[in-house]
Amino acid sequence: MNQLRRTFLKNTGAAGTIAVAIAAGLLKPGQVLAAEWNKAAFNATTTDEAMKLVSVAGAAESKDVQIKAPDIAENGAVVPVEITSKIPGTTSIMIFVDKNQNPLVTDFTLSNGAEPYISTRIKMASTSHVRAVIKAGGKAYFATKEVKVTIGGCGG
Repeated sequence: MNQLRRTFLKNTGAAGTIAVAIAAGLLKPGQVLAAEWNKAAFNATTTDEAMKLVSVAGAAESKDVQIKAPDIAENGAVVPVEITSKIPGTTSIMIFVDKNQNPLVTDFTLSNGAEPYISTRIKMASTSHVRAVIKAGGKAYFATKEVKVTIGGCGG
């Protein structure tokens, strides 16, 4: 059988399955493309303002929140960051970079039983504190780490 024909039939079948799921109401297109997001928090210009908008103002510092990031990032456009929470019942992991134009970098929502660990790459405008904020059991906890940036990543 022709490889192009196989690929075409395979992709057509997948598209048909998705179309049937949407028509049956099992899958809503809005859920597929993106979850609801807090636009105001992501557009906030200060860390304090962003933390208020995501309801984590007054978070307590915790040694059970661990940040793994380089001490010196050679390029602020791609700074690898890993966050681990040892707090039971973690439902959300957020990353803030204090000196970015918009400090709230990301907000991960974890499903029940998901391992409270994320690994991602973030942009940093300049040397700044990276703050990991965890929501667990209706409370908020945080840890910070300073990352020095030698080349700016947010338009610098």
